[in-house]
Amino acid sequence: MPVPPSPAAGESAPVASRGGLADQVYAALKAQMHDFRLVPGDRFSELEVGRQLGVSRTPVREALFRLRNEGMLEVESKTGWFVRPIDFSRLDQLYDLRVILERASIERIVGLPAMPAEMEALKAVWLVPVAERLTDGRAVGQLDEAFHATLVRATGNEEAARVHHDVTERIRIVRRLDFTRADRIEATYAEHGRILGQIIQRKAESAQSLLQAHIEQSKAEVRKITLATLHEARQRGRSA
Repeated sequence: MPVPPSPAAGESAPVASRGGLADQVYAALKAQMHDFRLVPGDRFSELEVGRQLGVSRTPVREALFRLRNEGMLEVESKTGWFVRPIDFSRLDQLYDLRVILERASIERIVGLPAMPAEMEALKAVWLVPVAERLTDGRAVGQLDEAFHATLVRATGNEEAARVHHDVTERIRIVRRLDFTRADRIEATYAEHGRILGQIIQRKAESAQSLLQAHIEQSKAEVRKITLATLHEARQRGRSA
């Protein structure tokens, strides 16, 4: 029966203090799923997780049910916990919701009397010479999330920002894979730059079209990369 892997040599244990144990277990398990060290179909018990992370059953159960509520895990009475298959149909719906929120945000930003200060901050990140662009996939992935979140926050609508944040959390398991290839990092810089340029020129329709094409292309790419990554992870598990 697969169990969450122990920390690699030289790494700190993911759970090391008494405070916020459930949060730490939650973060540790979520990171393992995001890194495909725990893959869809893997099964484990609460006892196994507790032993691996050095905590009692109560924070483990709290963390597991939190992940279940997010649709990442499921539990069966006789066989215990398991990682749920990736539901691409559900992910498509979440990506569609992103498009709706971000298109509406662009329209609102362009209609404001003065361009929000957040746009200058985005220009400083994305409208830079090629030689100054980041190449680390994790770092670019974080900047990408910040770019899209900033478009929504810049409208001043806190509820829209909250919903957008929730969507981002739910698609991160596949979205971050879009930055494991150099060509996708280059495309992200180029596309973000064009979107920003159209927003700054107050060309709402053009910016919205570019944004939607950007998100649709990313969605298609991460689906392909996710399937390939899952296959590789399963092959490693069989040979371990």
